[in-house]
Amino acid sequence: MKSLSEKILCYLSKRFPLLDALAQLSLIPLQLMTRKDFTTLIATGMLLASCANYDTRLTSSATKYLGTDGSIISRSAESTLADKNSYWDGDGVDGEPSIVINLSEQKASFYKGSKLVGVSAISSGREGFGTPTGSYKITQKNEDHVSNLYGDYVSAQGDVLVKNVSKGKDPVPAGGSFAGAPMPYFMRLGRTAVGMHQGFLPGVPDSHGCIRMPERMVKAFFQNAPSGTTVTIIN
Repeated sequence: MKSLSEKILCYLSKRFPLLDALAQLSLIPLQLMTRKDFTTLIATGMLLASCANYDTRLTSSATKYLGTDGSIISRSAESTLADKNSYWDGDGVDGEPSIVINLSEQKASFYKGSKLVGVSAISSGREGFGTPTGSYKITQKNEDHVSNLYGDYVSAQGDVLVKNVSKGKDPVPAGGSFAGAPMPYFMRLGRTAVGMHQGFLPGVPDSHGCIRMPERMVKAFFQNAPSGTTVTIIN
């Protein structure tokens, strides 16, 4: 008859296959294990299993997202949760424009004077490409901006040869040339390479440092924030 420890290990081994291997490799026979030995084995197995199950779905362009209303959201979806959770009430309101971007809340707030007139969901820089905090002025506006750092390598006919490359870092394939990623309604912050622009929002920080916004919101910000507008980025 199996002991309680053996029953528990049998159950967990089915859920975490690495436990099976650990039990086989253990220098201490299962029957002679103390409670501490058994607990250590279980904890180690679960930790390794969680590492083994790690994947990169958040950075995959093929990943789809489940909305709170049950809808499936993809990069091609016309209406995303971010768009639904954003609003603009600034038409006809007077006051000096300013923008506050909160990275921890992943949102941008637009003020005219002291009145909050719009809020947009954003996607800021992911790990390793963090969006810098501080106070900036909008120094450049370009409705049809393209990146000079990130994009694709394409053929002379315009076919994509290699997707999602970094210019100057990723090798150029034979017959290929760099095509910068579109960044519509780009608003550059100070002298940095960072700006606000239209882009996909997966619900987490996902960019190379820029602040992505839904199309209808970035248009409103673009139209109401002239060059010189103060943009404050906080954590």
